[in-house]
Amino acid sequence: MTIPAERLRQIANRFAELEARMASGQLEGEEFVQASRDYAELEPVAKIAAEVSAMRDEIAGLGDMLSDPEMRAMAEEELASLKKQLPEAERKLALAMLPKDSADQRPAMLEIRAGTGGDEAALFAGDLYRMYEKYAAEQGWKVEPVSIAAADVGGYKEVVANVTGTGVFAKLKFESGVHRVQRVPVTESGGRIHTSAATVAVLPEPTEVDVSLDENDLRIDIYRSSGAGGQHVNTTDSAVRITHVPTGIVVAMQDERSQHKNRDKAMKVLRARLYEKRREEAHGAEAEARKAMVGSGDRSERIRTYNFPQGRVTDHRIGLTLHKLPEVLEGTGLGELIDALIAEDEAKRLAAMDA
Repeated sequence: MTIPAERLRQIANRFAELEARMASGQLEGEEFVQASRDYAELEPVAKIAAEVSAMRDEIAGLGDMLSDPEMRAMAEEELASLKKQLPEAERKLALAMLPKDSADQRPAMLEIRAGTGGDEAALFAGDLYRMYEKYAAEQGWKVEPVSIAAADVGGYKEVVANVTGTGVFAKLKFESGVHRVQRVPVTESGGRIHTSAATVAVLPEPTEVDVSLDENDLRIDIYRSSGAGGQHVNTTDSAVRITHVPTGIVVAMQDERSQHKNRDKAMKVLRARLYEKRREEAHGAEAEARKAMVGSGDRSERIRTYNFPQGRVTDHRIGLTLHKLPEVLEGTGLGELIDALIAEDEAKRLAAMDA
């Protein structure tokens, strides 16, 4: 898409104004913090805008040289090269100018739950969790389990983890939805392929400032931990269940021996779920637009199938099939799927800007 020259001038003027303010030494406190944030956001856009402006100016200058017989051949060669580079530079600028999701740079709460399929679904939930752990390690992120409900056969009935690092939510947000697996379970003697599912939810993690909780809105129940046995089960009343009365959101935590630690973890998960709920309510129209792009992130929406007999992974939202199932589950191939989803989202949003 072609960005109007006037828009390029506005970007350059705004950036120059911010540079001058930052260099003045007169900004303090919150004013300085806000100016620094604005500068950091605008700098990459201004840099590409300056490149586009310079290329356009150069093309105009070379056009004037075409009438000079001595300069014509050189001008034509340079013109051809610049005209080939300009569309890509303009596309980069358009991408840089797309509205940013304010949550993109935040850490995320990753929730995986076994769905239909019994034991096989729990094993698959474990496979997905390990896949995200390996992908996170590749990105230099840190994964810390918040709550784990292990299944008797292995895998997880449910696992909640905190993922921290740079740009976590931006890369993981399209993973929300139903993940389906097709394979022959180890318990199946007849060699029949079974279909199971697990649900993934990725929530941006808020700060206490983003979501302040009124104690009067909370109902907190303390009870005795229960489970199949093991180090986390004890005979004290340490399990915590918090209900946010206005929304009906319930979070239960019993992994820790300490009631205080379970309460802290439950509050963290509750904040994340409330923050996501408020984001969805605030961006209703935006959420609809996103649904038309690469899926809504709705937990009931089937987004991807992992077919073991054929060694393939298919993302149903963008119609992409990769015949590299082992690489995807090892985390290395997952990046290819995530990059394709981000590229599709960007392409659709660019098209919407052009419309």
